[in-house]
Amino acid sequence: MSAVYRVDLDAFARNLHRVREAVEPAAHMLVAKDDAYAHGLEPIVTRAVAEGVRWIGAFDVITGAAVRRVAGPDVRIFVWLIGGADDLAAGVAADLDLGIGDEALLDDLAGLDAGRPARVHLKIDTGLHRNGIRPERWEAALAQTSALIGAGRASFEGIWSHISEASDADDDDAREVFLTARDAARAAGLEPTFSHLAASAAGFARGEFREDLVRVGAFSYGIRPAGGPGEQELGIEPIATLRATVTAVDAAGVHLDVGSLHGVPSTLSGRFDVRTPEGPRRVETITPVETVLAPWAGARTGDEIAVFGRDALHTATDLAELVDTIGEEIALRVSPTVARAYIDSDA
Repeated sequence: MSAVYRVDLDAFARNLHRVREAVEPAAHMLVAKDDAYAHGLEPIVTRAVAEGVRWIGAFDVITGAAVRRVAGPDVRIFVWLIGGADDLAAGVAADLDLGIGDEALLDDLAGLDAGRPARVHLKIDTGLHRNGIRPERWEAALAQTSALIGAGRASFEGIWSHISEASDADDDDAREVFLTARDAARAAGLEPTFSHLAASAAGFARGEFREDLVRVGAFSYGIRPAGGPGEQELGIEPIATLRATVTAVDAAGVHLDVGSLHGVPSTLSGRFDVRTPEGPRRVETITPVETVLAPWAGARTGDEIAVFGRDALHTATDLAELVDTIGEEIALRVSPTVARAYIDSDA
């Protein structure tokens, strides 16, 4: 046996239903960036569509096109990392919804003959500065969008933005900017079909932020926020476990076939325990290619040990909190060289 990242798609489905319940009456946009948070894009998208998800946030155009191939024609796919005219053309060809947060992209659209209108969601910068059109340039962007619609180059689908989710006060200020931008769009004759502002945390906790769509990534995969409410409080469950195999037992300890190159940060050396047949044992050393545990009498080569995740002592967020980061970062570190295995009652 060798290391495996075991993903429980039935637990994923339960999370999807919990998210849907939490954000109603808004729709859940499942964020599937970075290979579905390293869980595997194709099986995640396939199960999500089977569970009724009809909006997927794919981050970039390449991922969006891959999602389209898996999801089929009946799912809306939103992308927001767009590099220029070539990306715009590819996005329109793949029938993607395009998050436009740069006036230069509107210029590119004006010169693009893609054969059909681009579905545009304009992004207002609400203060986070993760791209987005500055408020002082918003009216000009609206005028430019109106011209694109008149020329048959675009359809106006929505207004969106990111918020920091760092404090309620900051988010309230950002929402005011967002609402002002939407009022300006309506005054300019541009009525958004969709408004979306919230992600996982605000989508669960603050009903006034939900609007029409809520972009939920981490919570869908059972990754709770660092320093925030626990999985039980949120009603979600981790869906994946990194499982390693004992490759050797010697005086140094019990050696596992995963290391920092496989997704276990070396900064966690000596800082957490794993469950073994003889009870918890400390992770003593993490090298690029292996993890060494404190020994136990009955350790044998071939034994399988849950390092972190659903079936382990600690989740990705538990480990993240030990090194002052977030659970998504730990999850995303799991290398594509580690085999994925899926539990799926629908298969």
